[in-house]
Amino acid sequence: MTEQYLSDFDFDLPEELIAQFPLEDRTSSRLLHVNGLELEDLHFRDLPSLLRPDDLLVFNNTKVIKARLNGRKESGGVIEAMLERITGVHTAISMLRASKSPKPGTRLLFDHPTEEKKAWATVGGRQGEFYELTFDEPVLDVLDDFGKVPLPPYITHIASKSDEKRYQTVYAKDPGAVAAPTAGLHFTDALLKEIRDKGCEEVFVTLHVGAGTFQPVRVEKLSEHQMHSEWYSIDSEVADKINSAKKAGRRVICVGTTSLRAVESASVETGMIQSGQRETRLFITPGYRFNVCDAMVTNFHLPKSTLLMLISALCGREEIKHAYEHAIQEKYRFFSYGDACFLERK
Repeated sequence: MTEQYLSDFDFDLPEELIAQFPLEDRTSSRLLHVNGLELEDLHFRDLPSLLRPDDLLVFNNTKVIKARLNGRKESGGVIEAMLERITGVHTAISMLRASKSPKPGTRLLFDHPTEEKKAWATVGGRQGEFYELTFDEPVLDVLDDFGKVPLPPYITHIASKSDEKRYQTVYAKDPGAVAAPTAGLHFTDALLKEIRDKGCEEVFVTLHVGAGTFQPVRVEKLSEHQMHSEWYSIDSEVADKINSAKKAGRRVICVGTTSLRAVESASVETGMIQSGQRETRLFITPGYRFNVCDAMVTNFHLPKSTLLMLISALCGREEIKHAYEHAIQEKYRFFSYGDACFLERK
């Protein structure tokens, strides 16, 4: 394949188009329908008009955990933990920000500013840039008591109670993500019912989005990029439904890049979905041959990001460039709390 370069996926985005807060009504976001070079300006509540009665929609039911913890070392030094992944009832791997890197055996204290609550964790070994942490209490209990919603770095306000609700899909079920599958943030229970009433089928996979989704690509040649790893799970009933839809010639529509990444990862070996739980480092760039996804719902992505490369693979680089130029001109809202696209595969 011809070498691809990071600079091929750059664009200028006015800072004022980065959405800092969600709209009050989830379905009032705008929706840009991209079909080749044809563009149509809609609202998210219009999504059912783009669907066919036999479409199968794939959603990611991961649930965002309150993964950001502020605390201090037992010796007094301030630390911030950003959990990457829960690995057991009492264990996790985490980024740690501290003035000096904590050594194995260091005790970390998390306490509550207004209540007499405390939680402790012990630093273990390293896994690359991450530290292994063992908590005295169950990890999810500690996060419920002391954690904050891990809003993306381009959202500048401190996470509030309203973010705990809005930075979560209405169908979130399995805790483990440190970033929301943001395409799903636009759906309400009423819109989901309208889509079901149209005759569409829905299935749920789980991919726990990691903090690596926000890590920049640091090499110019994309062939040298090491994709971050994420855990996903697809049960056998879901795999059967997707495989049956593909055999019948029905469209499979992925809601979000995470749903797409899960189903494409599960189909890499045979072209058909293999059920089970696995890690994926799948890096999708133009030239990738899609096995499953025919169309997708997604938000607008960062310049030079792996997600922009993924949608360019689905629709064509020139087509995505054309769509993004239109979105900027029409002042669409970008990124996690922003507007959405409905992308048809080229």
